Amino acid sequence: MKRYGIIGAGMMGREHISNIALVDGAQLVALSDPDSGSLEQSLNHAKAKGFAPATFSQSATMIATCALDAVIIAAPNHTHFSIMRDVMQHPIAILLEKPMCTTVKDARALHEAAKSHSHLLWIGLEYRYMPPVTKFVENMHNGITGPVKMLSIREHRFPFLEKVGDWNRFSENTGGTLVEKCCHFFDLMRHILRDEPVRIYATGGQDVNHLDERYGGRQPDILDNAYVVLDFAKGTRAVLDLCMFAEGSQEQEEIYALGDKGKLEVAIPSAQMTWSPRDKSGPLVEKIETPKAALQAGDHHGATFFQLTKFHNALVNGHDAEISTWDGLRSVEIGAAAHESIETGLPVKLDTNSSSEGT
Repeated sequence: MKRYGIIGAGMMGREHISNIALVDGAQLVALSDPDSGSLEQSLNHAKAKGFAPATFSQSATMIATCALDAVIIAAPNHTHFSIMRDVMQHPIAILLEKPMCTTVKDARALHEAAKSHSHLLWIGLEYRYMPPVTKFVENMHNGITGPVKMLSIREHRFPFLEKVGDWNRFSENTGGTLVEKCCHFFDLMRHILRDEPVRIYATGGQDVNHLDERYGGRQPDILDNAYVVLDFAKGTRAVLDLCMFAEGSQEQEEIYALGDKGKLEVAIPSAQMTWSPRDKSGPLVEKIETPKAALQAGDHHGATFFQLTKFHNALVNGHDAEISTWDGLRSVEIGAAAHESIETGLPVKLDTNSSSEGT
């Protein structure tokens, strides 16, 4: 039995509690959060799942007190770097929720520090593990479309949810929308294409959401819509289409890939994958099922369960992380470059060796 602790007892922390309960050989023994209300709510949730974790207001105390095999860090984005500096001093496996850090500087420093952490360290970019997306990626890697010429990801969804202390209303705490939310999609692009972006252009704004909100006299500054265009090293063009005032949409996420053999697309939550070959023998439509228990254990179409299962198997069997700090760093760099492009109105070059500059 592997002993887990969770740092961050908010909404995502509770999703992890639900999923730990589904993983054989995983036991939740500790929770940490400085907010007593969040801690109490997550403790009650854990008890309902059959756990009796010890609770702590400070993560350092939890790590020092409990004999943990693994810790899941689901604390607010801007706390990731400082928490990781402490946790990495201990012989413990780590699953760090996205984004890895809120700034490129901190993400690079954490990536370098991770080289001396000899235990499992996995970055929680779990969108790879939605079963329909996993199947889509498998088909792409098997060459169904031929070499990909165009890749599009569309997310039309609801606004950012309310969080304790309203921390997610300000880019200084989140890294900005294109880091906080869209690091998932930039990671997916790299994963699908097995390639790195070399140039990014973006346009976006805050046009609808949170305009009438004030926190300490300050108006939120988080973008609610954007287009991001990425040129990849091997010639593929990719586009992210984000809208966060589209909660009435039938589909929340849609991915399209086009090559010389045809078009493959997948949609969430319908979990429908469609193959449209150029010879017009299609379209061929397939429904990708996700186990009901995994769907009910979170808001990410089963991804949290499948990622946690893989993390746990890696922990038990001594395997490497499937999503590394390099992946985490790249996803932050791409999001930050997109924000820079919006601010300057210019494309941004992104070196495949991890450095960027405006052009």
